Amino acid sequence: MSAVNETKFNPDVFLLTGIPGKEDVHLWISIPFCLVYVISIVGNSIILFIIKTDPSLHDPMYIFLSMLAITDLGISISTIPTILGIYLFNSREISLNACFTQLFFIHFLAKIESSMLLMMAFDRFIAICNPLRYASILTLPRIAKMGLVFVLRGVAVALPFPFLLKRFQYCRANVLSHSYCLHQDIMKLACADIAVNNIYGLFITLITVWLDSLLIFLSYVMILKTVLSITSHTECLRALNTCVSHLCAVLVFYMPEFSLTVTHRFWKGSSPLLQILLGYIYLLGPPLINPIVYSVKSKHLRARIIKVFFK
Repeated sequence: MSAVNETKFNPDVFLLTGIPGKEDVHLWISIPFCLVYVISIVGNSIILFIIKTDPSLHDPMYIFLSMLAITDLGISISTIPTILGIYLFNSREISLNACFTQLFFIHFLAKIESSMLLMMAFDRFIAICNPLRYASILTLPRIAKMGLVFVLRGVAVALPFPFLLKRFQYCRANVLSHSYCLHQDIMKLACADIAVNNIYGLFITLITVWLDSLLIFLSYVMILKTVLSITSHTECLRALNTCVSHLCAVLVFYMPEFSLTVTHRFWKGSSPLLQILLGYIYLLGPPLINPIVYSVKSKHLRARIIKVFFK
């Protein structure tokens, strides 16, 4: 029986959804989410601790990595508790204000994550294509200004989402298709014309995520052009190896993001299960994968972690 028939309609709350048809195994499903939560929090916290306490890691690449870790921590903290509430306690109700607050932080942090990946691509571009000016270009004041600009951009583009949704009356079934609140998910429940929300959401996606991904792609085109001009095969591989971690982070973030955007906006007949799985990978993949990839691939970071825990 659907959740709409089981629960009396209440326009003051939304009902979050786990995995439909798997209610009898929700407790088992909660186990991997608990592991993801613990690994994300511990992994990103360790990276922040190591970078903060080791002066030798206070160069631009690791400063950008610490910014990425802070963003990943924020994403985990703002999403996984409600997911675990569904699977552990069947706590599905969320008030409108709490839902709007959560969706603001999700969209804000997602835009910050995209910005951090762009800044890290810029870091790799300068390090490989213009290494002699690396220290003079990526100074601490300049990095701080870049970070502030991208934070302000994230606030500016995400803040209108709650206000655009608050103006609607919700008289349809108040069951969301995810375990957390997203703008594109909530606006479908409104009993009004949502054209403005659709246009704004698509516009923001184009000028943030799609623009950032295009600039990252162009950065790697220039990096590849520079690397291929290196005569030494060993130096060529060494330069490419410094980009592997970042490329993994880019793929883990952008592939589910693009897939989720396409299925929500242009593929209306897609499987609900596919959308749910893409949503989980989109939000929970980067906080889980990024600290693992960077800890494994960064020789200096790995050495510091081993030194701290295995003195």
